[in-house]
Amino acid sequence: MVQKPLQNYIPALTGVRALAAYLVFISHYAYAFDEKFPQGVQRFLNEFHIGVTIFFVLSGFLIAFRYFDNFKLTGDWFKQYLKNRVARIYPMYFLITAGAFISYYFTRDPKTVNGFGSPVGLFFMNITFVRGFFDQLKFTGIAQGWSLTVEECFYFSAPFIFYFAKKYNKFWLQWAVVTLFGVGLVMIFRNVNWYGFFGNFTFMFLYTFLGRCFEFFAGIQLALIVKRRQDKIDGQAKTWFTYGGFLAVFVCVWIMSILPIPKGEVAGLHHPFGIVTNNYLLATSIAVFFYGLLTETTVLKTILSFKFVELLGKSSYIFYLIHLGWMYDLFHNYLNKWNDDIFELYDKWGKDWNSPFQYDNLNVLYGFIVLNAVSILLFKLVEEPLNHYIRQSDFLIKNKARNPENRSEAIKA
Repeated sequence: MVQKPLQNYIPALTGVRALAAYLVFISHYAYAFDEKFPQGVQRFLNEFHIGVTIFFVLSGFLIAFRYFDNFKLTGDWFKQYLKNRVARIYPMYFLITAGAFISYYFTRDPKTVNGFGSPVGLFFMNITFVRGFFDQLKFTGIAQGWSLTVEECFYFSAPFIFYFAKKYNKFWLQWAVVTLFGVGLVMIFRNVNWYGFFGNFTFMFLYTFLGRCFEFFAGIQLALIVKRRQDKIDGQAKTWFTYGGFLAVFVCVWIMSILPIPKGEVAGLHHPFGIVTNNYLLATSIAVFFYGLLTETTVLKTILSFKFVELLGKSSYIFYLIHLGWMYDLFHNYLNKWNDDIFELYDKWGKDWNSPFQYDNLNVLYGFIVLNAVSILLFKLVEEPLNHYIRQSDFLIKNKARNPENRSEAIKA
């Protein structure tokens, strides 16, 4: 019996994107439950930043799975490749970043610029992703947007990674070379006061592609393994990879949660062994988990493939961009106003009732629900149409009729 090869679009991996975004959300708002949970549980939730690592490993897998066999280091191929990446990532990032700086014009929220002298200059550093190379500027604009600098560096590097992997057959040496290059930059610039440009090893290993490249290489290696075994993959394998990998992921979370938090930091992630755990042990565990989702039929895979979960996964990029920053702050300000209005109304009535908006943990839940709804609307009304439009336009390279790269299923990449 001939097995049907894995398709470029895999619903369960789209569902994983929603899981990753929600883990990051929990890590940012775990403080709302400080009074409800023991300290050990709070520390555990605080390490749910692992959603970012999930995104990185997934990106490495998807790009390699789709492009490793057909990449060409030619001008036209590279233009088409960049066009697809821009269509997927850039429109919503630009719009939400622009919203952050427009909001700054009215609110003067210091988080947006972090003391940088020129908001206009900083805006251009944000929309060109270069702010992610500077420790002092990495959280400006859309704070979580630092990870997109890492992603874009990978996108630009991927064709060259594939080229050297094929030409010299030394794939696993590359991540070491890239990491050592980052170490060299820190050695050069750590005593240069230039907004923290590769100013320390913690920044390099946690916030730049040079330090986090292993996560993408783990995804690439997974893609190469799956490609080699594709004719043997029928979804009937034993289920230990899915659940074993999933368990290993949260063992890594537990390890980081018991590590001492370095002074001035907020998570065990910043401890030297936390960096090793996050960048290497966790990335490997995620790759094992993904292998299970690709080769096994499990309840978890079925849940992640549900149409609604798939929709949440498709809109998760927007959710990730708006869950922290000016849009959430705007919603939170409305909650505070409604809470004050309700208590004023209770005073008029002479009642001593509770307000539905007086509890931080409930407000976080409201925010989670509202931001998901907003994300789905923006995905349907803005992101998806712009994605189609750019791919079918003559941006960077003239669109070819019936170009497989521009088919609707590819747009889900």
